[in-house]
Amino acid sequence: MDVLLALGIAAAGYFIGDGLKNFKNPSAPDFLSKLDDEDDHQLVKQKDVHYVLGVSKEDGQQLLRDHPEIPHVTINQNVYYPKDQLKAWVRKIGS
Repeated sequence: MDVLLALGIAAAGYFIGDGLKNFKNPSAPDFLSKLDDEDDHQLVKQKDVHYVLGVSKEDGQQLLRDHPEIPHVTINQNVYYPKDQLKAWVRKIGS
């Protein structure tokens, strides 16, 4: 029990210190945006592409059928899309 308490206090100290470090710098990235940046290196399953793009499931499936050139990786016969490359590809074709 003492170990959990110590870990909780250490975590609280870290988050408070990190917040105070950037207190007078409103343009500094917050904790949640740091997590978002780390999230961009994920592989997205083919069935979840529509979540990343913010479109309906049917529209996501149609996009994948119409554009086989979308950056993807095949691992053990499963197709995955690198999240950051997928977003960049969509931005490129949208402009």
